[in-house]
Amino acid sequence: MIPLVHDLSGETVLVVGGGAVATRKARRFAAEASVIVVSPTFTERLHSAVDRTVGDETDDDETGTDDGRIELVRQRVDADDVATWIDRAEPALVVAATDDPTINAAAEAAARERDALVNRTDVSGDRDPGSVVVPATVEDGPVTIAITTGATSPAVSRYLRERIETEFDGIGDLARLSGDVRTELIERGVEPDTRREAVRAVVRSPAVQKGLQTGESNPRQLADGIVERVRDHEDDPGDTSEGQ
Repeated sequence: MIPLVHDLSGETVLVVGGGAVATRKARRFAAEASVIVVSPTFTERLHSAVDRTVGDETDDDETGTDDGRIELVRQRVDADDVATWIDRAEPALVVAATDDPTINAAAEAAARERDALVNRTDVSGDRDPGSVVVPATVEDGPVTIAITTGATSPAVSRYLRERIETEFDGIGDLARLSGDVRTELIERGVEPDTRREAVRAVVRSPAVQKGLQTGESNPRQLADGIVERVRDHEDDPGDTSEGQ
């Protein structure tokens, strides 16, 4: 499998199942896509995140987290009618997250027949074409770091995520700062080689990283100083005249 970053803005994700795994998937995708969850029961956490529930006696609108893009459909789904739900929702992605392998397999097959991506949560290791694995992620501003073991060991994915969160605390601020520096150097017409060296020096500077994390110094001033030193070195790499 090849890692990809997929934009689901404006798309629909259909989640079949309402348990703990389905809850995590629904809340995750609701940050970007419209999510429809079909199941006879739902977790309390999923209820707290919904926009509305279809099929309850009151059918009341609910408010919950900022997700606000989850619709719950309270209905039992079996292997024979899962394809009908996919036809109704026309999803870009189907998440098969029930505790019944037969239903999950039917959802996987129906999704593939309709050229929709599918994430089946009850299998690990090698996947069929069209399958996707949802990685553990660390997100900080513009930076997203994804970790996956191909569903072989979620515990390892979680361990790595926790290590990365600690090791790269504040990496989003560093990305924004280096992006600003890069943009300004491009606008000033700085040569690509010099620009790349300057930005790399900013990113790798312990002083800049500490300034961003602690606020004890001005990271932008530190970055500007690094850039000027790199440019000065490029302009005057050293005096090689005779007699030296």
